[in-house]
Amino acid sequence: MTRRPHLKLFAAVAALSLLPSLPVLAAEAAKPKVALVMKSLANEFFLTMETGAKDHQKAHAAQYDLVANGIKDEQDTASQIKLVEQMIVSRVNALVIAPADSKALVPVLKKAVDAGILVVNIDNKLDDAALKEKGILIPFVGPDNRKGARLVGDQLAKTVKKGDQVGIIEGVSTTFNAQQRTLGYQDAMAAAGAKVVSVQSGNWEIASANTVASAMLNANPNLTALLCGNDNMAIGAVSAVRSAGKTGKVKIIGYDNIQAIKPMLADGRILATADQFGSQQAVFGIESLLKALAEKKTQAAMGGVIETKVALVTK
Repeated sequence: MTRRPHLKLFAAVAALSLLPSLPVLAAEAAKPKVALVMKSLANEFFLTMETGAKDHQKAHAAQYDLVANGIKDEQDTASQIKLVEQMIVSRVNALVIAPADSKALVPVLKKAVDAGILVVNIDNKLDDAALKEKGILIPFVGPDNRKGARLVGDQLAKTVKKGDQVGIIEGVSTTFNAQQRTLGYQDAMAAAGAKVVSVQSGNWEIASANTVASAMLNANPNLTALLCGNDNMAIGAVSAVRSAGKTGKVKIIGYDNIQAIKPMLADGRILATADQFGSQQAVFGIESLLKALAEKKTQAAMGGVIETKVALVTK
């Protein structure tokens, strides 16, 4: 008889001791999980993007959790689709994506939206017609790539003469940002009166661009410049120009302002590049999603394009 009241009292105290932790558990459960799905982590630009996103999450750890993933190379679209599918199964609340292909990722992103995940597009804009066909709106947070490429192209234009022959090494040809950068370079060369004799894809990669640049130089011995859609391809072009014995005779421009080209800018092997602030691109997307989640917005109510800045970088 004497033990039973003591046991009841002990049980009541134990139950009460759990109560202070309940609000904490509820808060943790309410913290949104944001997924960042990038392109190739072999590209320094996306490593910089990932670092920027992780630093932001550490500084805002009480606000959200982050899951960051990337694919093995710029053309590994199938793996990126699988990553998005994994994020759907993982029940993330929001998804920031730098799509490897402007059209191929749209169907799986439609699945994500239908699953109640808020989606924001960064880096490479999704195809408007493909989005319309699937009946979804996905806002793009990022720079105007045509404007950025025109900025770098105009810097090159100061060094070329009317009639000079130039070549363009673009990224993966099916991607919107590759297309827009090529258009920006063409705008600048047309304004300068230079002749674009070749446009070929270097697939955003050093080795591919090196092969393409070598072929261009062989086919066009009077080539005076190579306009590259990103800095990786500019590095490949630098190597091809050196192998052809034309260092200093063929000017090269890039796009991204990655750390690896700093010495090449300093010694003139690369004339100019564009800084699109890669470390902040994912952060801009994450912040727009956190705002939308806080305001309980639907995908359709998130808006269209949020343009971010691009700056010219020279020696």
